[in-house]
Amino acid sequence: MRFTEDDADWMSWLRSVKTRLQVQVKHAPGADFSEPHYTSTWDAITKIVADEGIGGLYAGINGSLLGVASTNFAYFYWYSTVREFYFRSQKIPAPPSTAIELGLGAIAGAVAQLCTIPVAVVTTRQQTQSKLDRKSLMETAREVIHSEDGVFGLWRGLKASLVLVVNPAITYGAYERLKNVMFPGKTRLTPAEAFLLGAMSKALATIVTQPLIVAKVGLQSKPPLQRLGKPFKGFIEVMQFIIKHEGVLGLFKGIGPQIVKGLLVQGILMMTKER
Repeated sequence: MRFTEDDADWMSWLRSVKTRLQVQVKHAPGADFSEPHYTSTWDAITKIVADEGIGGLYAGINGSLLGVASTNFAYFYWYSTVREFYFRSQKIPAPPSTAIELGLGAIAGAVAQLCTIPVAVVTTRQQTQSKLDRKSLMETAREVIHSEDGVFGLWRGLKASLVLVVNPAITYGAYERLKNVMFPGKTRLTPAEAFLLGAMSKALATIVTQPLIVAKVGLQSKPPLQRLGKPFKGFIEVMQFIIKHEGVLGLFKGIGPQIVKGLLVQGILMMTKER
């Protein structure tokens, strides 16, 4: 199992929409900002298509595909390494428990983030730029390096990403608990039952971790106009900024497409796992 809150790039267009929703800041009355403002997921889709065409929904697709490939490679490489180290440390080799498997997966996911987060930073930056300002993958990477914290700017949002390894842990923990409550004693679920449980558990995990997801996206994108070009120093500062300008509910921006993506991805994943 991959420990990341944002996977499955066959839904890249939905990720692009939710990213734009999450980085926008509510305009003050009378403000004259040139950046578009979206009132809902559908409003974002229609405005993006009207301004940039269908291709606007797939902004940063090259980085997304590279990110999926590199994240999967890094995760499974480190998961295999960590798992092998675990078995070598055991005097009497035995299959690891579910808790230990989750722990091993979390460690592998954290190490994988160290290797792959630069791609996520560049992709997020591409997805939140206007069509006229959007640059290639390498040009965007150079822009991040030159305009912010040097090469370390490519690791913006790392702390939030490391904390977000709890997202899958919550998902799988909720899945097992819901399975015991809704289908007690049942060892083999039907595809529909597994899909339902997978969707419900992922929705719960998304609601719990959404503020951190929004904060991470805010760290990785360009600073909002209200910041006058000053980048955020950490995800706590992003949260404080959002609450100040939009209230607590601002921490849940883009939760609609985030949940829809999670429902489909996790539902299909768990349905396949049970079969």
